[in-house]
Amino acid sequence: MLRKTLLFLFASTLLILNESQGQDPQFSQYYAAPLYLNPALAGINQLGRAGVNYRNQWPSIDASFETFSAYVDVNFDEKNSSVGLMVTSDQEGIAGLTSTEIALQYAYQVRVNYKWTFRPAIQASYTFRDLNFNRLTFGDQIDANGLNGNPTAEQFDAAGTVHYWDLGVGGIVFSDRIWFGASMHHLREPDQSFLGDGSPLPRKLSLHGGYRIPLRTGYKKGETAKGMERSLSPTFNYRTQGEFDQLDVGMYFTWQPVIFGLWYRGIPIKTPEGSGSNTESLIFMFGVTQKKLTFGYSFDYTLSNLGIATGGAHEVSITYTFKWGDPRKPSRDVRELKCPVPYMF
Repeated sequence: MLRKTLLFLFASTLLILNESQGQDPQFSQYYAAPLYLNPALAGINQLGRAGVNYRNQWPSIDASFETFSAYVDVNFDEKNSSVGLMVTSDQEGIAGLTSTEIALQYAYQVRVNYKWTFRPAIQASYTFRDLNFNRLTFGDQIDANGLNGNPTAEQFDAAGTVHYWDLGVGGIVFSDRIWFGASMHHLREPDQSFLGDGSPLPRKLSLHGGYRIPLRTGYKKGETAKGMERSLSPTFNYRTQGEFDQLDVGMYFTWQPVIFGLWYRGIPIKTPEGSGSNTESLIFMFGVTQKKLTFGYSFDYTLSNLGIATGGAHEVSITYTFKWGDPRKPSRDVRELKCPVPYMF
């Protein structure tokens, strides 16, 4: 009981930090949430695509975080352009803090030369946030025995909703085996304060990339006679926002129709302020791809001081690919350079 109470209070502290520092939710399967990672990934498979992502973090305690994202993107071949639409909702369990973002993205594809392709992109979004003040816990509700169950004397005049619009940019450059991308969100650093005292949302920078290593199959390197992919893909995703930064580094193993993944999250060479470790979790992923549909599941095994008693994090992704444009015309990924990013089949 004591341990659960401590976990509850610790998670409450994290919520306060999250509110004041303005940290965005994250997906462990970052390439299975392409539009959330980088607007330049909109339409990068040169087809049409729709997908959903769901993440449940710390399900064993009241401070769990649930994030849901749905998106659709299409490519306009003759215009060298792609557009994407994404809706993301994030809810925190204690106070019912809910953020919902609707984003529209545009990406343009430039063939640099026979080996390299570049895609710059822009994103415009609108966000509304809701908070139930009655579900928050304040200092006058805690005594030597823990939570005393009494109502707080705190008074709030502010409404429990905030609305703002925002901008983001991104870009990715790739060859047939290597890719590197960067994205910057919250260029406007919008005010997300519920109390009107000013709480700008810090800009978020993401640097990500990888390298596809085709495996020998006896038919063609990286591919079977039936067109099934066989490859290893080391990948990374570094994120920094405000005073916080994090790194995911690991590898996809693609043996279609199955995909395996393993990542480490943390920056072991960096010590957090005070004491403790900057190691957060190990991420295990399993996926299945069948024709136009790809399904992925991942689990974050918590290595930080918070511990596995929180329940870690569960994540599910579903991606559906469909033909867009003239059905008689082969898509650009057949006629030209194909992006090697995992999940962009």
